[in-house]
Amino acid sequence: MTEHAVVIVGGGPTGLMLAGELALAGVDVAIVERRISPELAGRRAGGLHARTIEVLDQRGIADRFLSQGQVLQIVGFNMVRLDISDAPTRHNYGLALTQNHFEQILAGWVDELGVPTYRGREVTGFTQGGSGVEVALSDGRSLRAEYLIGCDGGRSLIRKAAGIAFPGWDPSTSWLIAEAEMTEEPPLGFRRDSVGVHAIGRQGTQGKLGLVLVERQVGATDEPTLGDVSEALVGIYGTDFGIHSPTYVSRFSDMTRQAATYRDRRVLLAGDAAHVHPPIGGQGLNIGVQDAVNLGWKLAQVVKRTSPEGLLDTYHAERHPVAARVLRTTMAQSALRRTDEQTTALGEIVSELAAMDGPRRRLAGELSGLDIQYDLGDGHPLLGRRMPDLDLDTANGPLRVFSLLHEARPVLLNLGDSGLFDISAWAGRVRLVEARYAGPWELPVIGPVAAPTAILIRPDGHVAWVGDTMQSSLLDALTTWFGPSAQPRGPADSQM
Repeated sequence: MTEHAVVIVGGGPTGLMLAGELALAGVDVAIVERRISPELAGRRAGGLHARTIEVLDQRGIADRFLSQGQVLQIVGFNMVRLDISDAPTRHNYGLALTQNHFEQILAGWVDELGVPTYRGREVTGFTQGGSGVEVALSDGRSLRAEYLIGCDGGRSLIRKAAGIAFPGWDPSTSWLIAEAEMTEEPPLGFRRDSVGVHAIGRQGTQGKLGLVLVERQVGATDEPTLGDVSEALVGIYGTDFGIHSPTYVSRFSDMTRQAATYRDRRVLLAGDAAHVHPPIGGQGLNIGVQDAVNLGWKLAQVVKRTSPEGLLDTYHAERHPVAARVLRTTMAQSALRRTDEQTTALGEIVSELAAMDGPRRRLAGELSGLDIQYDLGDGHPLLGRRMPDLDLDTANGPLRVFSLLHEARPVLLNLGDSGLFDISAWAGRVRLVEARYAGPWELPVIGPVAAPTAILIRPDGHVAWVGDTMQSSLLDALTTWFGPSAQPRGPADSQM
């Protein structure tokens, strides 16, 4: 039986990101992926929001994605584009990039980190005990791990086998999505009828057209065919425009569900295995990647016995409310797409409000992921929020904050007088950086905030503590997030 510290089921965006995070921390991690090839069948997510780009930048790999996609303003609500170009972030935009391409780039990074992938295999079951989990594979072999992570999508076998409830709402609407060729020229753009809002547009692939069509009947469980698309086109447009040569045909719905808990002892869930919702707004891939970055460093510390197992409970405590908010927002947008006169009137008013500056900033902050704040108690507005990527001055020259996070290690950033802090009891775990910053402090949605003296930054880029002296609250934060102190072993790992 092959053993790993962590086994991840599912090699999509969430599973790949989590594998990379664990590998950066020196954890023995492996991926089990049912696809033989990394190629995706069909079109999935098509863009990255600003916070996801920031997360990739924190690991020093954002340029790999930016060079292959198209920078755009992609945030929207109820068909209204929400410009975030005035947001206080280095990445005040989104990135148009297909999930297929995103996965290929991310998989290249994970390969560089030496993570093995068991391709062409499915998990058929598992048994968890006090010290680990035994995982049965479809080829008859077994793996053993200390922890098993389900990143295996909305129909997650891991979630079902763990007995984790998945409450929510059944679909009320379903869509056919396809890419194909047509012998006749169709009308491009949106078409609204009594069923819903349909769309036809040109794709990047030469001669191909992309279609999103609302189905008249909800509840089909079989795989859709070109015939289904042809029939839907006739029902909507009166003709199928001679559709032929499909690249893919698929179906999605507005089913909305969320796992009751993200953890059952040694089994955890992330990405679509933990939450599913309508794809309106392109949130799914993004919050899955951010799930992975929140979980990765915590799981690594538990596996390495740096932190107690209870640290894993903060993963659910922080990420479950984020997904619940996304579910609420996508349900609202889905409801606003109904075509009755009352909903149409409501949608028009909502669109007018969304175009106003205040609501635009609020909605854009939420949809881009830039306004996420974990509940870490009262204090400075930075507490629990993502740390801005400031341009710092240090004795060794200029540095960006995000460059300090490339190795996924926590940082105590001292912007006050030199020598204020002694964290030698956490040497090797927390890096002390002394620097100067004279620029403005501004947070998305909130605006300007008071300049802090010192900030404790977690590996996921969120702020764990803000203060100005070597006070007990800092020691508490260090212990809570990075484990109990050790006996001093010399000078703190610092950069002066």
